Amino acid sequence: MPIALVVLLAAVLAIAGVIVVRAPSASAAPAGFAYRCGVNFCLNGNKYFFAGANTYDMFTFGSGSGDTETQYIDKNRIDAHFTRLKADKVDVLRLWMFSHENWHGFETAKGVYNEQQFALFDYIIQSAKAHGVKLLPVFENYWEAYGGIDRRLEWEGLSGGQPARGKFFNKTACPGCFTSYKNYVSYALNRTNHYSGVKYKDDPTIFAWELMNEPRYENQTPNENTTGITLRKWVDEMGAFIKGIDPNHMLGTGLEAHETRFGFGGDEGNPFVYIHQSPSIDFTSAHPYPTEHWADLSIAETQALVRTWVRESHDVIGKPFYMGEFNVHNVDRTQWWNAIFQAFEQEGGDGTGFWWYQDREIDGKFGVLAGAPELAAFRAHSDR
Repeated sequence: MPIALVVLLAAVLAIAGVIVVRAPSASAAPAGFAYRCGVNFCLNGNKYFFAGANTYDMFTFGSGSGDTETQYIDKNRIDAHFTRLKADKVDVLRLWMFSHENWHGFETAKGVYNEQQFALFDYIIQSAKAHGVKLLPVFENYWEAYGGIDRRLEWEGLSGGQPARGKFFNKTACPGCFTSYKNYVSYALNRTNHYSGVKYKDDPTIFAWELMNEPRYENQTPNENTTGITLRKWVDEMGAFIKGIDPNHMLGTGLEAHETRFGFGGDEGNPFVYIHQSPSIDFTSAHPYPTEHWADLSIAETQALVRTWVRESHDVIGKPFYMGEFNVHNVDRTQWWNAIFQAFEQEGGDGTGFWWYQDREIDGKFGVLAGAPELAAFRAHSDR
């Protein structure tokens, strides 16, 4: 972007109340680890732009009961899916590393970690490495699926639901939530993969971690929908904690990037710039679903939104931009994907992750199976 346009953008954002504080460049990580180099990702000394996908439910690939190696884990299913991912040129796979349910739960009760489930994730890492795919695991869920932070609130005798679950991010309201989250993350990072003998925090197969799937601090008292003060404090504290254990992996937020000023969703206590300026966060995050009824964006409006996110990530925040989820429905998906990729690439975006690459039953709204026509557009994007 020309210098004059950068200055103009900074001035406009300052008027809008967005503070322009570019992040310092991160230093190189050990060989094989992806890292932030200025406003881009790098790998082994070279800039690294990636095309990715979500198979969030890979942690459920297995019976969830019986013998660990032959029943609980479906190794053939995991391997087959990584083979598909590699054939379709998926570089990075985003997936859940959380559940508080009895079936395939990682932490089924407070501080009770399921060895069989972590063994399954051990195998996911091994298979990803064998197939040349990097992973982006997410530590927790804002939403109720698989228990999420509602379950952590329940463990502390507090109610969840929306917006009550916002108490999770308030240290005064739920100090135990902070402790249980940290304990879980510490256990996971320090876990030794029983197939490789490598701790999760030392494994370059992991591209990065995300703090949470789609965190927000919406409609709380006092109202912080536009300021994001409480969520930023939580991100700062958890980010510093994680980096203290694992300085080699990058860390993201998992934000959706809804904001009134974008014309995409409303203000939800998680302003894009302010939250991503947190010093322990290495890249920005957005999840565009432009054909949802509450968004109702045209192709041109979606392209403009993607361009805005990339520009703010690079020119205001000073970090790479990761479009960690996206998809459309009831439209020509190939046409939309091509348009989104065009805007993303022309603006110099850094990583994408479509939602969601399935291996069996197809979700009628956003599911993608091998052979889907839109995957040709994705492969072309990956090649570029």
